[in-house]
Amino acid sequence: MMRWLLGGLLVAIVVAAMTAQTLNKWWHNPHAAQVEATVIVAPGSSLRAVSAELVAANVLTHGDWWQWAVRLQQLDHRIKSGEYQFLATDSPARILEVLLDGQVVQYSVTLPEGITLTMALTILQQQPVLQREISGLDDPRLLQLVAPHRSAEGQFFPDTYNYARGDSDWDVLLQAHSRLQRELAAAWESRMPELPYDNSYEALIMASIVEKETAVAAERPTIAGVFVRRLQQRMRLQTDPTVIYGLGPGFDGNLTRRHLKDAGNLYNSYRHRGLPPGPIALVGREALQAAVNPEPGEALYFVARGDGSHVFSATLADHEAAVRAYQLQRRKDYRSTP
Repeated sequence: MMRWLLGGLLVAIVVAAMTAQTLNKWWHNPHAAQVEATVIVAPGSSLRAVSAELVAANVLTHGDWWQWAVRLQQLDHRIKSGEYQFLATDSPARILEVLLDGQVVQYSVTLPEGITLTMALTILQQQPVLQREISGLDDPRLLQLVAPHRSAEGQFFPDTYNYARGDSDWDVLLQAHSRLQRELAAAWESRMPELPYDNSYEALIMASIVEKETAVAAERPTIAGVFVRRLQQRMRLQTDPTVIYGLGPGFDGNLTRRHLKDAGNLYNSYRHRGLPPGPIALVGREALQAAVNPEPGEALYFVARGDGSHVFSATLADHEAAVRAYQLQRRKDYRSTP
């Protein structure tokens, strides 16, 4: 009798060992027919539902085994929702790790330097996975975010931002605003003394003008220097980009004398002294640095050569000569920006 009991116990031990070995091998190795696939785990999904999605996508076999292993480790309530990309080489253990860590699929969107907030919102709305929550420039959340300033223009840093399925344009804008706050604070701390700005917001306004005036990085401090000296001498800035911004979406690309004489345009720097009411574009780091560390010099004027660069002049006579040379007799290949 004892011999039969011992024999049965030995068989049970061997079977248990073989089962444990089989399960261990299955847990740490992908199955032969496994494929790369995307699986979306909806918020609030049960472990059974998650397992069914994985099996249906052919990234997992033996869903019941996987559920048992997850529950044994008391991890079934720690699985995160989202969109996941699984590889053909992912084992059941690796699949669980991805779900626990929330390693969701990442998308990216780029907001270029020099665009307006309207353009930025359009770019965000064109992202197929990104949810749309912001209604426009006057969305209450935007205005509350940038208060006490009346406009949200220019208060978002141009860069490439990552997001996941389920995120919204608002989530990306929060990232961009937080980044702008950090970049602006750092620039303001590094500013040279005796600048004609009362606060960092005015430096941001100047940086946006510099951003729109040239795409030649080496010229930004020089152009900032021209505008700073004009402010210090109480000269009007007389810069086209501010006028164009104030004209809004109805501007057809043809800037006329009538536009330059319009005092009703608060952004018309040909009629109004000082800085415009707010920024006119999204501003990069180089433009911010140029605004707070402008290049010293005597130039008070500049005109586009037509190749993307500018001619700088200290006197009105020299400036008018440059205008005659480079704008009144424009070459066929003339262009004001690169």
